[in-house]
Amino acid sequence: MATNRTFTMIKPDGVANDHIGAILNDITKGGFKIIALKYTKLTAENAGEFYAVHKGRPFYNDLVTFMTSGPIVAAILEKDNAVEDFRKLIGATDPTKADAGTIRNKYAKSIEANTVHGSDSDENAAIEGNFFFSQFERF
Repeated sequence: MATNRTFTMIKPDGVANDHIGAILNDITKGGFKIIALKYTKLTAENAGEFYAVHKGRPFYNDLVTFMTSGPIVAAILEKDNAVEDFRKLIGATDPTKADAGTIRNKYAKSIEANTVHGSDSDENAAIEGNFFFSQFERF
């Protein structure tokens, strides 16, 4: 059953390229309500923990290095069918394969620097949201 919340983060490339405002605008125009928002920088330990599911894969170390290269913006979003609808809004991981008008199509430069993360399931949305926000920070 689909829930009404998902997690996203604007990655270091999106922040460095001054796309925060445009991406947040696309999110709200897509019908999402931002219920928690945080500007922060991941440590290597935090990034390693967040991406632990990828540990052992060839790209893991590069991913941790990239995700600690600059600040990120983490957010919890709310909308009916949030996870699925947000995945459509951000587009394919490879921006060259992302549909026109999607966030990755408009702002991402590569598969590695794909500007935004979006939870892939309701379960992961809850886990990822809880990683960045305590129950006291959420509305």
